[in-house]
Formats: sequence, C-alpha cells, structure tokens
Amino acid sequence: MYARSTLIALFFVTACGGGQTGVKPDKVPPVADAPPAYTAEQFFKTTSVRGGSFSHDETKLLITSDKTGVFNVYAQPLAGGEPTALTTSTTESIYGVAYFPKDDRFLYRSNTGGNELDHLFVRELDGKVRDLTPGAKVKAGFAGFSGDKQSFYAVTNERNPKFFDLYRYAVDGYARTLVFKNEKAWQLGGVSRDGRWLALGKVHNNADSDVYVWDTTKPAEAPKHVSPHKGMVQHSTMGFTHDSAKFMYTTNAHGEFSQIWTFDLASGKHALHTKADWDVSYAYYSEKGTYLARAINADARTDLTVVATTTGKAVAMKNLPAGNITSVSFSPLEKKMAFYLSSDRASRNLFVLDLATGTHKKLTNTMNPAIDSAKLVDGEVVRYPSFDGLKIPALLYKPLTASASNKVPVLLFIHGGPGGQTRLGYRPMFQHLVNHGYAILAVNNRGSSGYGKTFNHLDDKKHGDVDLKDCVWARKYLATLDWVNKDKVGIMGGSYGGYMVLAALAFTPDAFDIGIDIFGVSNWIRTLKSIPPWWASFKKYLDAEIGTLEKDGERLRKISPLFRADKIKKPLLVVQGVNDPRVIKAESDEIVAAVKKNGVPVEYVLFADEGHGFAKRKNRVTASEAYLKFAQKHLPK
Repeated sequence: MYARSTLIALFFVTACGGGQTGVKPDKVPPVADAPPAYTAEQFFKTTSVRGGSFSHDETKLLITSDKTGVFNVYAQPLAGGEPTALTTSTTESIYGVAYFPKDDRFLYRSNTGGNELDHLFVRELDGKVRDLTPGAKVKAGFAGFSGDKQSFYAVTNERNPKFFDLYRYAVDGYARTLVFKNEKAWQLGGVSRDGRWLALGKVHNNADSDVYVWDTTKPAEAPKHVSPHKGMVQHSTMGFTHDSAKFMYTTNAHGEFSQIWTFDLASGKHALHTKADWDVSYAYYSEKGTYLARAINADARTDLTVVATTTGKAVAMKNLPAGNITSVSFSPLEKKMAFYLSSDRASRNLFVLDLATGTHKKLTNTMNPAIDSAKLVDGEVVRYPSFDGLKIPALLYKPLTASASNKVPVLLFIHGGPGGQTRLGYRPMFQHLVNHGYAILAVNNRGSSGYGKTFNHLDDKKHGDVDLKDCVWARKYLATLDWVNKDKVGIMGGSYGGYMVLAALAFTPDAFDIGIDIFGVSNWIRTLKSIPPWWASFKKYLDAEIGTLEKDGERLRKISPLFRADKIKKPLLVVQGVNDPRVIKAESDEIVAAVKKNGVPVEYVLFADEGHGFAKRKNRVTASEAYLKFAQKHLPK
C-alpha cells in the first residue's frame, strides 16, 4: 500500500513542513538593506489551509484552516469571499475529510491532544455530530465513497489494535457492514468504484513488498497476487482506474525509480502507465476519467501535470502566478479543479480552475500581510561530497544579508524518517531563522527517499554512522562558502532528525556547536518496545530498516545517544509533545536529565496538548521562538 517513504513517515516524521510542486518561483531581487526582523508570531500568523472536497452542488469546498489558531473545518465558497466556520473547536484540532455526495453533511477526523487515535465523525445537516468509530483506544480513517454514492468506507482497529479492518457504511442511516477482516497484517489500499475490488499490500522488509487485489464478491477466495517477483522489489497500491477495469500500482522493478503500472483485472495483463527519471509520486483520474493528474518527485520538487485523457494534452492554466501546484482535486461533474499554489516565499493558497476555459480564481489569501515576501528567501538545491565521495543533496537557504564581509552562522536541518525527504516549499520556521540571520542547510542524507532505491537503502542498520557522517561532512562543504561563518554551525531536526541531533552531539562531540532536538529518539531499545500496536502491518519494514531487539540489541544500544550522553558537551535544546505516541516523552526526559549532569546548558520545552508534531499555532510560535532564542544565545551572529 505504501512506498518506503510513506511507511517510515508513519513512524518518525516531523511536522515542520512539506513538499511543493511545479513552477520555479521568481528569484529574490538584490536587497541592499537588512530585511525587517519579523517575529515568529508574524510568520505563524500566516494561515495554514488544506483539503478541497467539492460540495454536491459544486458551490463550495470543504477545507481545514487554522485561522483561529486551532485547526477547524470551513466551507469555502467557489465564488470567493470569506469561508464559513463549520466547526469551532478551541482545543482539539479538527480536520475536514469530505462532503457527502448528495447533501451538505460532511465527515471529519479528530483525536485527543495529538495522541493519533483519530476517530471519524459525521456532522449532520442540523449541526449534530456523531462519532462513527467510537472507542477509547480506537484508531480509524476514511477510505472513500462508493462509485454509486450510496455508501462510504472506513478502516478501524477496534477488533484488534494491531490490524485495520474495512467497513462499509450506508450514506443514509450509517448501517455498517464488515467488508474485510484483516488477520494477516495486510495494508489496506483503495476500493474500486464498483465496490468489487480491494487493494492490499504486504511488506516483507524495507526493500521488498507485494501488492494484491481481493474480489469482494468471492470472499472465500484468497487475494490475487499481482506482483510476483524475484529479488528485492518494492510495490505499493495506487488505486483503481475510474472504470474499475484496472488496478494501479507503483514498482521499482525496472530501475532506480518507482514507476506506475496497471494490472487488467479481467485479462491479468500488466502495462506501463507512467515513468520518469525520478520517482512517480502518484496518478489519479477524475470521476469519469476525463482528466488525469500525475506527479513526479523531481529533485525535492514535485512536477505535476494534468491532462485531458481523450487528447493527451495538458490542461491550460492561464495567467497563474509563479509558484508550485499541489493537492489537485476534480469536481464530480469534471467542470472544475481545485488546487493549491505556493512558493518558497509565499504560503499555500487555494485556487479553483475552470477546466473548459483555463481561467482561475484565487479563493484564499493566507499570507500575513505584515510580511513582505520579497524580503524572504528561496531555497537552492545543492550537492556536496561526503566521506566516501557520495554526493549528498541538500537545500540551502541563504540570508539576504549574508556576504563575504558579513558571514553568518548555519543550522543544519535533518528531516524525519529515517527515509524522509526535505522538500522545497514555504516553511515559516525556516524563514524565521533565516530572517534573523541564520542560514539553513537542509540535508537529505543517504537513506532519504526521492533519489533512487540504492541511495534510499544506504543507511539500513547503519543509523548513527554513515548518515551522521553525511551531516558532519556538510560542515566541510559550508566552509567553502565565503559568506558562512565556518566556526558557528549547529544542527537541528525533528523525530529521526532529532535522533541525528543527539547522535551528533554524543558520537561526534566537536562536530557541531549547538543542537536543537525536536522530539528525537534517545534510546532505540525503548522506542522499539513502545511502538503503537497499529504499526504491526509494517513491523518487518522497521526490523529491516532499524533492526530487531532480539538480533540487534547490542548495536541498538551502541547507537542510542542516551548511553553516550556523558560525551555531550555542547548546548542542547529539547522540544517535546507530552502525548507523542511515537517518540514518547521519556525519550526527552531522560536525555535532558543525563546531559544536565555534564554541566552543559540544556533547555527543555514541553507542550502538554501536542503529540508527534505541533498542530496548534500558539505552540508552533513558542517552538520557533525557542529555536531562535537558543541560537542567539549559544550561536550568536
């Protein structure tokens, strides 16, 4: 069901930004004077908006926005104007899922304090709310509407916390039927529009997986194996064609990068659908198959194209501002297309396109007007040699005031994962630090996704070693830049990136001058013992990537920074959500206590109402302010 990067993102991923797509933005013009010093509050006053489900009458979109500081669900009119609040939570984040196909009811998801135990809710026409997946320890998710719009699908682990079963709910009355009882750690993919076929994935390890389809009309039969192969090949489900005739899946069997192939459900024939010189991220059709959207992960950018399937020609998008296109969704009648557009220097805004004329309307204005985007910076894709000559891709953000006569300090940023990727796009946290004179080098060390399967697996069971060396050698590259203060380089990161921060300070104590650990692993042995039960379907993946307690216990202890905390001598900031189910609070508590014994400056920021990543604006502001103040104190310009 999932590619390697998606799987591991479920394990350790930071909420510090995301990928962007499309057109390169205009370059920033030269700035003679220092830019205004914007606060974290100003940067995060920029509204975050996501989602785009069309209403049945195609007059509005269901979106999620944090305009109040907490994520809630809104109805955004397609004619333009202010959105209407549909939920008004002041505590828990609420995320819109989809409008119902024939009225204005809608589904949304929410959990408690970031604990990731999402439930699926429906808000009725009269405003009443119903929890469709109740249970104190239940985790659930939406799996799409049926093609006839009479039902919808949801997954839930209520029967067994380790496995997700698939249920079909009636649109009217919500009567529920069990469709697939999951007893073999299957990963559930999509359901075909006709309701007959269910896509399934099976993980063998982090380099080898298979995909299957199961015929719901023949429940006694075993799932059909779509991807028999030899050797280590990854496959993941991509869904079904609009006519339910073909199953779409990704595979890296034919080279370094993932391609999309189809499997004809009647004949059993396979055919190439989409390939590129990079990983193909996704491809999906509009309701009737008139349009096809497909995206390529091209060197930390996503190149997205939308084509008319009858002609193969790209859909016109007239007079769009420079930027990157993401999150395309088609209206049910295939007359309109919603999407987001952004750049490194401008936040995501929601647009709607008339597919017949190519004209568009901008529906949101999310950027804080107090911030001049011309005074922000674009990221630059760079590569530098590591210890063994391997070229390491990275994104470089240079302050506008940096020069040979005004050298600036640098913070390395290490992404979550392992197996994630830092991508170009608007990141308030990056821009806040750069605005205050700190360059950012976001390292996509070996093991990162997006650069081919060989690169992707170079860190397997070598964490805290070769991946760390890639970061250490980044400092050698930075020393070649005449505008960098080579004597002032820190390291920061979230989740797996936070682990890399702690590993750097414990295993290479002189490599960096400060560390900022954002909910990072300090003790692999405890982390692997405390993984949530719903990760069971990709446990073999984690075993191959990181190791097992039974076979690799000694190595896991050796690479755990907690057991080398006495070597840490550089200032450390730790930031943690109390309700984090992936990297539990004890990971941060113990590393903070251990490093304090060294007499090293340690600061600790805890958020009582957050989990693995910070959803509430006030907390993101507090965290970003803490990063900057810590850097200014211990890595001054």
